[in-house]
Amino acid sequence: MPLIVTEDEALLDDLLRLCAAAGVEPEVSFGPPPDPGSWESAPLVLVGDDCADGLRRMRRRSGVLLVGRDLDDSQVWRRGVVIGADHVLFLPDAEPWLVDLIADAGEGVGETALTVGVVGGRGGAGASTLACALAVTAARQGHRTMLIDGDPLGGGLDVLLGAESVSGLRWPDLAESQGRVSSGALEESLPRLHDLSVLSWDRSDAVVITPEAMRSVLGAARRRGGVVVVDLPRRVDEAVIEALSQTDVGLMVVPAELRAIAAADRVASRVGMVLRDLRVVARGPFPAGLDGDEIARLLGLPSAGALGVEKGLAEAVDSGAPPGSQVRGPLAKFCTSFLAGALRSDGSVPA
Repeated sequence: MPLIVTEDEALLDDLLRLCAAAGVEPEVSFGPPPDPGSWESAPLVLVGDDCADGLRRMRRRSGVLLVGRDLDDSQVWRRGVVIGADHVLFLPDAEPWLVDLIADAGEGVGETALTVGVVGGRGGAGASTLACALAVTAARQGHRTMLIDGDPLGGGLDVLLGAESVSGLRWPDLAESQGRVSSGALEESLPRLHDLSVLSWDRSDAVVITPEAMRSVLGAARRRGGVVVVDLPRRVDEAVIEALSQTDVGLMVVPAELRAIAAADRVASRVGMVLRDLRVVARGPFPAGLDGDEIARLLGLPSAGALGVEKGLAEAVDSGAPPGSQVRGPLAKFCTSFLAGALRSDGSVPA
């Protein structure tokens, strides 16, 4: 739990109110903590400006914030240096940011998830299939994995996973979300199958995902760490822009056809305005003279690799085996290779 150190009752009331808003119950110390272990083990320490000078002998650590009220007090920065504070905050201006930090500390947030966006260069390119295969492969490797369906017209990723009858929240339940969404509560509320959580659509009429909802939901998914895969539509609206802004790497699936390449060029021009790291996944079969490297060259984008034809994929999905479940198939091999390059050896995301 976070630690609050202050003797200022008004400031304490405000910090307790912010902790309550974040759903966190803090430890409170009136002055220097009598137990040094509290100072060292707390995930976040909020120090009132009134107590800073009394903490100069405390062991330096990260995660210490100095909280004040007087913007005109030039000495507050000196006191922040004295205690080794990461930041100096002023209330009430910093309240929204501080609530998020407190909630992160309460949830034990660590490394942000590797977030992969998958988009088709043309309709029917196989983006949803690749998105499912990436999620299935990441989960099989032991990563905490969430698959998010960002395309309301795509038919529902839960169908590809065989999870359409599994209970849990779908997008219509979350499409009006605003503010902070608890990452733990989100993960627990979603349908779970094949060791991964999936946020998909139900079979009712499509609803509009607001940018605020996408920001809240995807932000909560990323805070849990591991791998988040987002299946993106080819159109770029405000919600998709929000998703792209939180995406680490994008994969654009392009069949080895000249018309598909022409269509993919238009998709790339729009997606690339927001997402800097967009890579081409060329999908076979490949005619003579047109391989994965050539397709990437024609589009002016880096190649993430090529996907061969996976025999029996449609039949496997119909029988309940999701894409990527054939460990020796082209899909699983591509996903394994991609994830090995995208993740560090400890499972975190490279800077």
